[in-house]
Amino acid sequence: MASAVSKIKFALCIVDTDCDDLEKGRVYVVRPDAAAKREGYLRVVDASGEDYLYPESNFVFVDLPTNAKDALLAAH
Repeated sequence: MASAVSKIKFALCIVDTDCDDLEKGRVYVVRPDAAAKREGYLRVVDASGEDYLYPESNFVFVDLPTNAKDALLAAH
């Protein structure tokens, strides 16, 4: 499982304007979506527990230690 967890990406929300399910300063799980990426969006699991598209400019990618990744994934 460690290799699967290491491939999962996480992003920190830096802008939550007009996004009720996002919280500035919170780290989100990013799901792969090549088509969305080409259009400037990220597919993230938001506060509702579902994955939705949000502007990529609302986030910065973060590299987390494995135990932090495990904790975030366990919360979903």
